Amino acid sequence: MNHIKKIGFIAVALTLVFGLVGCSSDTEELKLTAQQEAEMSERLAPAGEIVLEKDVASAAPVASVSSGPRSGEDVFKTKCTACHSSGAAGAPKVGVAAAWADRIAQGMDTLYANAINGIRGMPAKGLCMDCSDDEMKAAVDYILDQN
Repeated sequence: MNHIKKIGFIAVALTLVFGLVGCSSDTEELKLTAQQEAEMSERLAPAGEIVLEKDVASAAPVASVSSGPRSGEDVFKTKCTACHSSGAAGAPKVGVAAAWADRIAQGMDTLYANAINGIRGMPAKGLCMDCSDDEMKAAVDYILDQN
């Protein structure tokens, strides 16, 4: 073994020896203050609760507030704007009439169907699974009014 390899071997051996010395088997209990205990409990607390189907009847009812159908503008601003304002995934941009001309030429029924069922990079309803078909149509109308 040449001199450089010997030095490297010795360095690795010393590193292992000193590393193992640092990992002694002495155990010392960690003491936390009451504040640290409370903070740790808060961080480790469950984020929610799972209700199994058989427990649904005993679970507290959840109030459902229906505010009626959303406007096309509301749907656009909360669901459609991410792609149609930036052109993500090839989405035609709002306010760029040329991007919509060929689509409009196909007819409103086709535009509505594509918005509801999806087309190319756009998933069905643009992933707005809580949007009704009428809300999607209103969103399409809103988008076209912006061009």
